[in-house]
Amino acid sequence: MKALILNSGLGSRMGDLTRQHPKCMTAIHGGETILSRQLRQLSDAGIRQVVMTTGAFDQVLRDYCSSLALPLDITFVMNPRYSETNYIYSIYCAREHLADDILLMHGDLVFEDAVLADVMAAPHSCMAVSSTLPLPEKDFKAVVEDGHITRVGIEFFDHAMAAQPLYKLCKEDWLQWLDAIARFVDEGTVKVYAENAFNQVSDACRILPLDVLDSLCGEIDTPADLEAMNARLDSKTVYMCFSADMIHSGHVAIIRKAARLGRLVIGVLSDEAVASFKRFPLMPYEERRSLFASLAGVD
Repeated sequence: MKALILNSGLGSRMGDLTRQHPKCMTAIHGGETILSRQLRQLSDAGIRQVVMTTGAFDQVLRDYCSSLALPLDITFVMNPRYSETNYIYSIYCAREHLADDILLMHGDLVFEDAVLADVMAAPHSCMAVSSTLPLPEKDFKAVVEDGHITRVGIEFFDHAMAAQPLYKLCKEDWLQWLDAIARFVDEGTVKVYAENAFNQVSDACRILPLDVLDSLCGEIDTPADLEAMNARLDSKTVYMCFSADMIHSGHVAIIRKAARLGRLVIGVLSDEAVASFKRFPLMPYEERRSLFASLAGVD
């Protein structure tokens, strides 16, 4: 399975935050950017191949991804008409790299690990939706009929659910959609969403709704969205307790996992507490505390 991340947009609604880099490089809570979080999550989930569309900040984005040093093979495809087209054209430009099962997401989307795991584990093509969130006025909604999604867009309200641009697309369904995208672009229709093409072939491209309920999964389009997302990312505190004299790979793995769940606080047992149930620690408390405090992800 390949991941397709759409990063060709100008992100003009973010104002000064996107004057020198694409929106996906916006810093979010936890010392990450939207993109570094996405790529790290994909890597942790076992994805190795990524196709990324680019636009105005093509080289900036390439250099940034390289600096992350993640075990990912990223194919960059620039949309030369980024200022005058929507992402339907970006997908069209990248189509020769996309004849596979596809995990499709927008580059401004923030989601929790459990959502990604559920989407990837689905046995069928699916889109993340929520039955508990109110229908947004200006964002994507998915019309669900007879158990599958028949239309996606901002204009639909009847039989609709709040939806986010996070898809798992099995190859046979995706190729139906991709052919429709190519037809739209060949006819000169390049200023619409890729979902406009899907809406014409939804009977053949069967995408089922995957209800993520209240789980974290949302786009950052404006500074207000960024503020709300950061508040949500900061709303959960995770606590762990250690007495360890030394930190090994098992400790590091579980600390990384915990840090993804929220703000990570680590309690380090005093020398006296450790000695009360086993030998006196080899490293004194202050050294052990400093060791844990220096780890990335520990607040």
